[in-house]
Amino acid sequence: MTKNIFRSALIVATIAGFQACGLNEKLGSTLTREEADSVITASSLLQSAYDNLQMPYQDFGNTWGLSQMTTDETVGPTRGGDWDDNGVWRALHEHSWNSDHAHIQNAFTNLLTLQFSASNVLNFRPSANQAAQARFLRALSMFSVLDLWGQVPFRKPTDTLLKAPVVMKTQEAFDFIVAELNDMMKDLGDRPVTEAYVANKDAARFLLMKLYLNKGAFLNRKAPTFDAADMQKVIAIADQISGTGNYSLAADYFDNFARDNDVKSKENIFTQQNGPGFSTVRGGNATYARTKFTVHYNQVPSGWNGFTTLSDFYDKFEAADRRIGGPYKGVTDTSGMNVGFLIGQQYDVNHNPLKDRKGNNLAFTREVQLKESGNNLEVTGIRVVKYPPDFFTSKKSIENNEASNDYVFFRYADVLLMKAEALLRTGNAGAAQAIVDDLRQKRGASAIGALDLNKLLDERGRELYWEGWRRQDLIRFGKFLLPWQLKPSDDPKYLLFPIPTSDLAVNPNLVQNPGY
Repeated sequence: MTKNIFRSALIVATIAGFQACGLNEKLGSTLTREEADSVITASSLLQSAYDNLQMPYQDFGNTWGLSQMTTDETVGPTRGGDWDDNGVWRALHEHSWNSDHAHIQNAFTNLLTLQFSASNVLNFRPSANQAAQARFLRALSMFSVLDLWGQVPFRKPTDTLLKAPVVMKTQEAFDFIVAELNDMMKDLGDRPVTEAYVANKDAARFLLMKLYLNKGAFLNRKAPTFDAADMQKVIAIADQISGTGNYSLAADYFDNFARDNDVKSKENIFTQQNGPGFSTVRGGNATYARTKFTVHYNQVPSGWNGFTTLSDFYDKFEAADRRIGGPYKGVTDTSGMNVGFLIGQQYDVNHNPLKDRKGNNLAFTREVQLKESGNNLEVTGIRVVKYPPDFFTSKKSIENNEASNDYVFFRYADVLLMKAEALLRTGNAGAAQAIVDDLRQKRGASAIGALDLNKLLDERGRELYWEGWRRQDLIRFGKFLLPWQLKPSDDPKYLLFPIPTSDLAVNPNLVQNPGY
């Protein structure tokens, strides 16, 4: 496959699908179907579909922003003239968004672009495995739309671009995704023969677990219920994944997110491949997407001095819990930066104290406000470095955004925690506690004691912080509408996001969610 053919395939798939399920479409191509068949293959279109994971998931202004900024884990303070962005980050944390919110529009558009590009693969004579991979990517995008909006626009591969996509309501979308995953699974590859950055059987199983665990919350977000049969399915699928013998908890938590996590991690089930040379990998850059937005301008790598966690969330960790972070080989000895939570004075590689741009000691504080002002506005808030920066992929990897940390979607630790939750919700607290204690021991934390739902939610936060699951977890545990740090109690309408105004205008099958 030449670079020119790849580019042609990417252009056709991306332009055609940009707002593929909103009718806001113009193909902009003079290719006939016969000409397209001669230069476009299922392989090139599948590559494009994998590339289209980047915007909705790795870009922080898409599903990550909607799933994290709306929770007790993450906040994006305005710092003087920096990070105001017309108040979009404050609106997410305060739960005061509307249907014209830019990041809600971005996420909706980019998820539907992914759905379209994945579905388009099916029109170009894919092999059974290629078709299964495409259907998995489509199912993943539909799952995210279901989670965030509760209804899913869907265009069949054979539909013309001028036909308004149908819109699946919650139960219909749930049933469709479950049936798709079960049907495609036989044609997906097994791990670890299949790399984690390729759709695989365990990734499909993982997504099925998420669906069954969240089914009652998707159907009734105000008062989720948990059917025992659904919980038993979660447990059975978890046992299937564990039974492969392919996964174990990492000795070093941060190896799961490191530049060589494709080699080091025995936890990662599904990832997106990252690295230098965009045409040779499926993705973008996790360091760019998850480090630069939080670290200070004067740190190495230089960041944009933005997002932080909240002190109430940070205080959920024990001091000995290794997930809280510290020095990491290849990072701290290269730049002076630690990984995990950054709090207090920051240093360079020679252990000289860093300063902010105002000449203050660069000492990150527990305190943070939605609007920061004054001389110390650059240092407020505890920063989070989940992905250890890659200083070795190329000499300019950090500045050129070419880090090789594969972006993590699904991890084995989450499989264990989902199983523990299903056990707890069906009355088997002892077995659930044993799973959680085993996990905590691996992370250097003490035994949790008698396990209840509140403790389990906290443990999910400690294990999965900043990985994009927190909003979904808070809704499932009935906590999303409660007040927390820098957020008052709010309206139940915020359990769903609004359909963007522009999409309502072009697809008559969409109905605005209640309250907007």
